[in-house]
Amino acid sequence: MTPLNRRHLLSAAALTAVSPWPLSAFADSYPDKPVRLAVGFAPGTAPDVLARLLGGRLAELIKQQVVVDNRAGAGGQIAAQNVAKSPADGYSLLLGDVSAIAIAPAAFSKLPYDPAKEFVAVSEVARVDFLLVVPATSPHKTVADFVKAAKAKTDKLNFATFGAGTPGHFGAEVLAESAGFKIEPVHYRATGDAITAIVTGDVAGCFVSTALGVAQIKGGKMRALATTAPQRSPLLPEVPTFIEAGYAKVDVSTWFAVLAPTGTPPAMLDLLNRQLVAAVQTPETRAKLIEAGFSPSGTARADTDKLLKSEALRWAAMVKATGFKGD
Repeated sequence: MTPLNRRHLLSAAALTAVSPWPLSAFADSYPDKPVRLAVGFAPGTAPDVLARLLGGRLAELIKQQVVVDNRAGAGGQIAAQNVAKSPADGYSLLLGDVSAIAIAPAAFSKLPYDPAKEFVAVSEVARVDFLLVVPATSPHKTVADFVKAAKAKTDKLNFATFGAGTPGHFGAEVLAESAGFKIEPVHYRATGDAITAIVTGDVAGCFVSTALGVAQIKGGKMRALATTAPQRSPLLPEVPTFIEAGYAKVDVSTWFAVLAPTGTPPAMLDLLNRQLVAAVQTPETRAKLIEAGFSPSGTARADTDKLLKSEALRWAAMVKATGFKGD
């Protein structure tokens, strides 16, 4: 063997030794099979709608099928745990939200995954605000009406949530603390069950995402009293903001970001980021997302990573302030 060939062989061996991924892992063939996008909520929910709109456009861009995998339950934690323990090969992704990624670590002492250690950011894709809704048969037409009635009650006010430790749950806690009344959170495992409880009047109120609530409100099945957004939604221009109602502290919202298991090759993450940003910023997709109640984003990997870290700190402080513990 010539010295030159020997040096080439040693260099290649050294590169393979320091990298857990063989050079072939970065081949142009990625992806060469379907990519799974796990979402922690049931079909028909706002996160599912986002996943399918995003997945459909992403599939066109990467020229490979994107399979939406609904693993509903525990405020998105079931899906998060599943992807966290999946191979870091670029074929298992999570559409994570603030609940499972930023709130859960502070609220649950026995969380079966560690977002900070087991996930790497790909891109924030959308945000959504929340609406305080009441049954269509409720006598309350404004936040002031709602608060007055709540403060007059001798017992706690039943408030539906889509799971303990979710933004809607904290929205209810923050409103109650700000207005001076007490709530009894009723945590539903299934989104449909919580919606049914509102429609039938089994609970006094609930915080639902704008994306989920618009159709129900326009269909006359529930009434919106206020939005947590900084300005009124173009989808529901008649609904005032909590700032207008005098409760500026009720500013909960949620974001959705695509995450991958830690260890996924940077080249794959970069490719996915470029295509996700392109998917979100496509005029047709943006229009559909806005129509569905989302605010499209599409951020760089570094910016998404900063978001995850800052949100973890913000929600840890909020969890501590409310004294909430999920276990």
